[in-house]
Amino acid sequence: MLPLLFCLGAALSCVAETEEQSFQFHVQSTYVFQAKPGFHARYSGTNSLSPRFEKSYSWTTTLLFGLRPWPGAGLYCNLEGAQGVPLSRLTGLGGFTNGEISRTAGPSLTAYRARLFLQQLWLLSEATEREEEGENPLALRTAARRVVLTVGNLAVLDLFDNNRFAHDPRTNFLNWAFMTYAAYDYAADARGYSWGGVAELYWDAWALRFGRFAQPERPNQLPLDAQILRHFGDQIEIERRYLAAKLAGTVRLLGMRNRARMARYQDALSRASVTGGTPSLDAVRYRAQEKFGIGIAVEQDWPGSMGSFFRAFWADGKTETYAFTEADRSMAGGIVASGRWWTRNVDRVGVAIARHWLSSGHRRYLEQGGLGFFLGDGRLDYAPETVIEVFYAVPLLPMMELTLDFQYFWNPGYNSARGPVQVWSTRVHATL
Repeated sequence: MLPLLFCLGAALSCVAETEEQSFQFHVQSTYVFQAKPGFHARYSGTNSLSPRFEKSYSWTTTLLFGLRPWPGAGLYCNLEGAQGVPLSRLTGLGGFTNGEISRTAGPSLTAYRARLFLQQLWLLSEATEREEEGENPLALRTAARRVVLTVGNLAVLDLFDNNRFAHDPRTNFLNWAFMTYAAYDYAADARGYSWGGVAELYWDAWALRFGRFAQPERPNQLPLDAQILRHFGDQIEIERRYLAAKLAGTVRLLGMRNRARMARYQDALSRASVTGGTPSLDAVRYRAQEKFGIGIAVEQDWPGSMGSFFRAFWADGKTETYAFTEADRSMAGGIVASGRWWTRNVDRVGVAIARHWLSSGHRRYLEQGGLGFFLGDGRLDYAPETVIEVFYAVPLLPMMELTLDFQYFWNPGYNSARGPVQVWSTRVHATL
């Protein structure tokens, strides 16, 4: 069935190659296999990364449709199927090892609609640029000054923190810490999608975007809260593109404001001190709370088909992680390069390091035996979690790529009593 879909996509793409593309059809399929050798752990708890040898896999296939209903507009629909088995039930780490595996992963293939959104473009100056076709964007003529409105079912990361070198686990780094800022608790259901809207203004080298998205009804669950005026995830991002010695670079400043029925760590600790029990977030999740964060990101081209990135994010850390991973401060950076240095122009190599921290309240909650959605070793010898990831990608066919990946963790789950941990991965990604 997949080969037939890839052939159909090729035919439709050839027909659709026009100045103002009217429709598109693409297919992507990604398989990731991971293995984790055993490691030393002085103790383990309910939500610990298992110290034993483990295997994991994920497989996703996506059908991407695009249609231009009228000039300047694009209507997109992505249908997706996914299955997989995560390491240790997706617990025990701040930066989890595979961005392709969701919190709803299971050994049976599950089909769902990933995206359904409308995008409208208004030009504020004469069209002088061509936006090439991609997975979802239809090819069209655009301008350096424009307004773009996107509304519907999509992922916050489709438009925010859109880093060229560390963003998509299907083609670049696998770890969650490199998909975006680890401490960026962006609104999403358990698969990483939401409903909302984003308004963007592009003005020459500057861009400004604001978006509001629905939060899940409960932390890291699938059902979304329809009360988007009361419970929401807001983000605003300012972007500046520049040239340094004729090499392109981008700086982004991102602000986050979440409002949802979240539990506060201090409330859980205070209740436990009165009752004498173990602190529990479930026991104090009874009213809407707000969470704030701010981040900065830089990406820079370098000579020799090389690029680098850097990200840093601070969140207030007073409330529980609601939709992404358990981190309250984070920093990451890395380099991606082509193989032209060793006469393998089509190969790619990447190396990156990330470090993330917990707030004082989050830390004390885990030290006293509390459980987060991903973390909970029963107690905690706190230390910042650090991960290094290295990948090497080799094209197998014009539309298929094989990647070998290695990740090394210090203080997994922010616990110096556990680890270090190694994770070896193989990824096969095909697209058309």
